[in-house]
Amino acid sequence: MNTRRMLVGAVVALAAAGGGVLANHWLNRGADVANAAQAGSQSDAHASPVQQLWTTPVTNIDGKPQSLSLLKGHPIVVNFWASWCGPCVEEMPALSQIQREYAQKGIQFVGLGVDSEKNIQTFLQKVKVAYPIYVTGFGGADLARAFGNNAGGLPFTVVIDAKGNVRSTKLGQIDAAALRRTLDTL
Repeated sequence: MNTRRMLVGAVVALAAAGGGVLANHWLNRGADVANAAQAGSQSDAHASPVQQLWTTPVTNIDGKPQSLSLLKGHPIVVNFWASWCGPCVEEMPALSQIQREYAQKGIQFVGLGVDSEKNIQTFLQKVKVAYPIYVTGFGGADLARAFGNNAGGLPFTVVIDAKGNVRSTKLGQIDAAALRRTLDTL
């Protein structure tokens, strides 16, 4: 009986280790693609998170490459999210409302989907969002990490002023009143 338990335990441990290796490969695949796209350019290792944001490859929901560098010089709220993330989905109406309130002040909200293009397309057919959504794939987790999201959790929101300074970061659902206070200082 003990031998059987040990054998079952060993099989479970091997399966878990194999799953961890596969998950690591799968999650870091997007980073490899991003690194390959930047081959020959200056290393981003020393670039600020905001500089990394401007050069991160993203696509719109139709799969067309986009550049976030067009937002340079403007205050921006970047929300990292995923369609499978309950708190992300719950905060989207509040983010949409705040985007509408602050649009006339030139503050732009952007959603960066740390998800697949297909999942994001399906989600956006059901839920309307008042700000642009871009697809980063799982490489977006590396960008969020550059902004200090070492836990890798979602949602994660970053407020950047017009000069490119990070004014606030928030892991977890936004506090709408706190976000408005931050935006009022921009």
